[in-house]
Amino acid sequence: MLLALTQWLSGEVRAFNVFSYITLRAVLACLTALIISFVVGPTMIRKLAAYKIGQAVRSDGPQTHLTKAGTPTMGGALILVSIIVTTLLWADLTNYYVWVVLVVTVGFGLIGWVDDYRKVVHRNPKGMSARAKFFWQSLIGLAAAMVLAFSATLPAQTAFIVPFFKSIAYPLGVIGFIAMTYFVIVGTSNAVNLTDGLDGLAIMPTVMVGAALGIFAYVCGNSVFSKYLAFPYIPGAGELTVFCAALAGAGLAFLWFNAYPAEVFMGDVGALALGAALGTIAVIVRQEIVLLIMGGVFVVETLSVMLQVASFKLTGKRIFRMAPLHHHFELKGWKENQVVVRFWIITMMLVLVGLSTLKLR
Repeated sequence: MLLALTQWLSGEVRAFNVFSYITLRAVLACLTALIISFVVGPTMIRKLAAYKIGQAVRSDGPQTHLTKAGTPTMGGALILVSIIVTTLLWADLTNYYVWVVLVVTVGFGLIGWVDDYRKVVHRNPKGMSARAKFFWQSLIGLAAAMVLAFSATLPAQTAFIVPFFKSIAYPLGVIGFIAMTYFVIVGTSNAVNLTDGLDGLAIMPTVMVGAALGIFAYVCGNSVFSKYLAFPYIPGAGELTVFCAALAGAGLAFLWFNAYPAEVFMGDVGALALGAALGTIAVIVRQEIVLLIMGGVFVVETLSVMLQVASFKLTGKRIFRMAPLHHHFELKGWKENQVVVRFWIITMMLVLVGLSTLKLR
């Protein structure tokens, strides 16, 4: 909206042409999302508390978590509002990549909202059934995959890119691309959701990975930089830098309220949506493997749950004291802050490894 306004004003005042630069709009998007979250956050938290939309805590988990019972949840709605409003203000709304990511984010956010609402308002501990949740996730994921597949005009837009190598790319074809896109979107969404179990644990890695993906989006959407760095040129992908900046700003502002001891929890409404957004952006900029590297914490958390379930069903024994993995370390004696900060440090290292693929090719 503001981009269209500044483009119109630039016809009268040339200084407004500066807003055509993605880098400036990305900075402004980050600041806008921060301001919106800081302004709206306290009121939203008070409303959630007033409506008694509080978190239920498992009795078989770490005993230190029992004091968190009743803490307002569904705070991820604050993140989504900040991201959506900011993106609509600063992004180029004629860019269909922006709309694909927005629709996926909102769609997965609605799934999370229904799940959270049933848990905390209707007092249904199961929330939305696993089958129903998976059905709607699959529907949105497949729809996004098909849109991206059938709108592709260049081979690079659907090729499987191998990082650290300049010329290794495998054509996936329509079916292969749709399948991979589906698994990346749905898988990343659930991985972030599984990681969201401690104060600030999921949101900071999401911010770091999202910001890094913004850099990849800018490079892939710039014909000069993409050629210089031997990246596939994907016209229009650069505009996702604005979305990634909004995500980073909204996430950092949410951390202000979610840092230990948390005033509000993200809930499925935030975790599912943010994970799906990261997966969709990674697919568009053709960096699925880099996402796997940078989101290593999400991957390990998910694998810990899968291994725990498989081991218990096959042998009757558990590999970890409790899954996801962050609870295992808590039960081993790590304090919550230690687990969170150490996972942040690991994510920072993995993000740097992912960013190194920009040049190490």
